[in-house]
Amino acid sequence: MGRNSTPGEGTRPRVQQAGQLGWDDSLYADGEAAKGGTGEGGKPGPGPDGATVPGPRKGRKAGRGADGPSRHAPRKGKRRVLRWSASVLSLLILATGAAGYAYYEHLDHNIKKEDLTLGDKKMTEHKANAAGQTPLNILIIGSDARDTAANQKLGGAKETFNSTPLADVQMLLHVSADRSNISVVSMPRDTMLKMPKCTDPKTGKVYEASTSLVMTNTSLGRGGPGCTVAAWYELTGITIDHFMMIDFAGVVSMADAVGGVPVCVDANVYSHTSKGAGSGLKLKEGTTSVKGKQALQWLRTRYGFEDNTDLGREEAQHQYLNSMVRELRKGTKLTDPGKLMDLAEAASNALTVDTALDPKGLYDLGGELKKVPPKRITMTTMPNVYGTGALKDRVLPKPGDAEQLFRMVRDDVPLDGKASKPTATLSPTPADPSAPVDEIAVTVRNGTATDSENPARGRAGDVRDQLEDAGFVRATLNSSDVTPSARTSVLYPSADLEGDAQAVAKALGIPVSLVKQSTDVSGISLAVGADWRDGGSYPAAADDKTPDSAKALSGDDEKACMHVNPDFTW
Repeated sequence: MGRNSTPGEGTRPRVQQAGQLGWDDSLYADGEAAKGGTGEGGKPGPGPDGATVPGPRKGRKAGRGADGPSRHAPRKGKRRVLRWSASVLSLLILATGAAGYAYYEHLDHNIKKEDLTLGDKKMTEHKANAAGQTPLNILIIGSDARDTAANQKLGGAKETFNSTPLADVQMLLHVSADRSNISVVSMPRDTMLKMPKCTDPKTGKVYEASTSLVMTNTSLGRGGPGCTVAAWYELTGITIDHFMMIDFAGVVSMADAVGGVPVCVDANVYSHTSKGAGSGLKLKEGTTSVKGKQALQWLRTRYGFEDNTDLGREEAQHQYLNSMVRELRKGTKLTDPGKLMDLAEAASNALTVDTALDPKGLYDLGGELKKVPPKRITMTTMPNVYGTGALKDRVLPKPGDAEQLFRMVRDDVPLDGKASKPTATLSPTPADPSAPVDEIAVTVRNGTATDSENPARGRAGDVRDQLEDAGFVRATLNSSDVTPSARTSVLYPSADLEGDAQAVAKALGIPVSLVKQSTDVSGISLAVGADWRDGGSYPAAADDKTPDSAKALSGDDEKACMHVNPDFTW
């Protein structure tokens, strides 16, 4: 599964659709764009780095904290990737039944392809567990693109038609290395972060890294979904293997193909304001089976749930996806060839995927995914807090908690609290043992800067001194590189230095999961990160417990029910 492949000759051009599992309420009849409104006519205005930054939202309660294969590939390869495409969006749709080769050729032609990442930083390789297994991370992206008649028919202010799409839904699907559990992390569309440098593969336009905070959903307008992937990697350090993107019309078609999904509200709800804002969702108290356009309304409802923000909307999305998985597992859809073919047809027309999909690997994984029971699927939201001043209607990663969640995903720790002992993150013994410590050359750099703090003065020197005390007399400083690094890491360029790199980590108490191979270094390089700004040995890892602020929801929770905002009852 190559990670940085570029489209080869014959790759189909991108059809700029996007889509989502819970889009913005910019589908407002009155033209209020949740995309923003800092420009004329309520249109998005330019941000500090030329990026479009949505304007303030109405209805938010301030002050509340928030806890290809190639078309000429072998026949089986085509079947495998198409089966996978259907499975990821519904998490567990795993095969499409027997059909003729011509039909699979047709489905393969439907799928649109894009580069995996447009950033200038190469993602590190996964660290294998003791059994040699590696996890799989897939970024599911939804945008508010209204560039087709089908999407425009579903609503929205006309001035937003054919405008630059925003990545208003971003969910990371993490499949554990041992394939025993699945974790999902949603990032609120209102999250403010630093954007990495991205290059549009179609035009060659370079979008320089932002020098100030911008909204995460603007990443899609910086060259496509590959920039959204790059932004995730920049913030979280989580290696992303694939992405899948879907649009409004795609969600409706997928929801129809899946069939009804039971959802629950604790009061009658009507997502509609006197000014025409809202998704239009209208349900009676209790449980209702939704599909098609009504499922889309559920997934994009902001006005009407909780505090009328994206945070409530993400809870609704999580409840829908969990319920859908349960329905698929207990129903006939996974055994009825006709229904599976409907799902494959809908998925192939709805999806844009990365060019690096490996058909055989993904098909083999599909067979393992269906073994994951709902109770081992955990939905979470990135822990966040509201900003202040100009950012009072936006959210920021919650210090401590957000990094704890990201670290657990990076280290392949189950978010349901059911990690096996020993954990799956242990590394196999290096093929090449460590050299004597006095022969190991290691360069130390200071990466302790954060968005709000300068690098901790003298930190690299302090850590070098610790290494020298431990016998690493060839430890030196790289004072010219103070690139911020949220996490401390030990990088090595080739397998013959893995044992040496692990010896460096062991001497400082750094977990082996933070020792990674990278082509960005020519020798062993220790980046002292923002998680180690002071103190002696590397701080002991926090308990592997999902922060309460992540609002974890188990896939087998059949009692989950959305709280209706009192202002939207009927």
